[in-house]
Amino acid sequence: MVIRDPIHGDIDLTAEEARVLDTREMQRLRGIKQLGTAYLVYPGCTHTRFDHSLGTLAAASRILAHLGRSGFDIPAADAALVRMAALVHDVTHVPFGHTFEDEREIFPRHDDGHRTEAFFGDRSELGQVLKALGLRDGVLDLLSGRGPSPWMAEVVSSTVDADLLDYLRRDAYFAGLRRDYDDRIFSYFTLDGGHLVMNMLRHGLERPDARSEIVHLLHLRYFLTERVYLHHTKIAAGAMIAKAVEIGTRTWLTEERLYTLTDEQFLDLLAGFPDPDVQELAARLRARRLYKRAYVLSGQSLGAQQAQIIQRFSGPTREHTQLEEAIARRARVRPAEVILYCPRASYIKEAQVPVRTRQGVQPLAGLDSPLSGDVGALARQYADLWRLYVFAPPERVEVVRTAAREVFGLPSEYAGKAAAV
Repeated sequence: MVIRDPIHGDIDLTAEEARVLDTREMQRLRGIKQLGTAYLVYPGCTHTRFDHSLGTLAAASRILAHLGRSGFDIPAADAALVRMAALVHDVTHVPFGHTFEDEREIFPRHDDGHRTEAFFGDRSELGQVLKALGLRDGVLDLLSGRGPSPWMAEVVSSTVDADLLDYLRRDAYFAGLRRDYDDRIFSYFTLDGGHLVMNMLRHGLERPDARSEIVHLLHLRYFLTERVYLHHTKIAAGAMIAKAVEIGTRTWLTEERLYTLTDEQFLDLLAGFPDPDVQELAARLRARRLYKRAYVLSGQSLGAQQAQIIQRFSGPTREHTQLEEAIARRARVRPAEVILYCPRASYIKEAQVPVRTRQGVQPLAGLDSPLSGDVGALARQYADLWRLYVFAPPERVEVVRTAAREVFGLPSEYAGKAAAV
């Protein structure tokens, strides 16, 4: 099978890969947007995890091809296993999963063992097909970081990998942002001690072009994080979905109910939920009547308190809920009209990509010097993107802002458009 992709052009699939692609579990990914609620900010961001799965396969194939051209003997069976793992690596995602898995931590991450069993077990069509092909155990080993050799798993999931090389290019394209990396990045992959690393040597000499291209990739990652992934409107919409899910889990909504759903089916479920707060949140999302920023703090305001605030209010803590309720009481609004968004600390893991230098293999960030500290500076800049938000309906913003200021004892860094004029 050959599939035309707007990012990679023609993508060739083997008969086995085409058979896997046609399973119910993989086809469901056509209905799950890669960037969740980003389409509410960037209308073009309707690309899906199905598209990204194909793109990750394409990027993995290019990495494998370069390793072969570089003289590494990669058995056909190993290459087939890596390609298949790349194709199915996101199949366990549920609608808007990153929002309530990674950010709100209501459910376990998509790669949790329980969910893996549901999507790859004997009851799933995907599991049955992979088992019949003799690939299921090998694919699961690679996706869990195991396998016959570390580099095989690292092609799919590490720091700079096939996953990253597809979604950076794909997300920028569909967001309409004219940013990209150079294809030469694929030529820097090599193997060292059984691990996938980036080669910054040629004929024994350091390669400044390799360093600059890898750093450029990190800048692209930062740029997309700043402009798209952490856009305040996208976060507000995601926080509303997380709030609806959180309320829903108090009755009959469970993680398992989401396994077969697409984005639209999930929103249908919320719209028909017996709780009126969940229904209202779903209706607001569909009509793009989103909550707004009522209160904002950054590390600049919190200083040394930032780590303590994150520890207390990130994730599914009782203190998180109590703080929302306290702000709602002071503002005299319903609890569902106050949403606290307090993420974990931000860091750019790609800065730790292993690179081969004359001193051996080490993380890219470790190469910084007083005269060339660009990676460290970028990592600090990335960490500075962290924000704590309190969101509220537009008509409640002012009273919620006042209440949040009283609870936190600090003024909001965001005063609101009306106050800023």
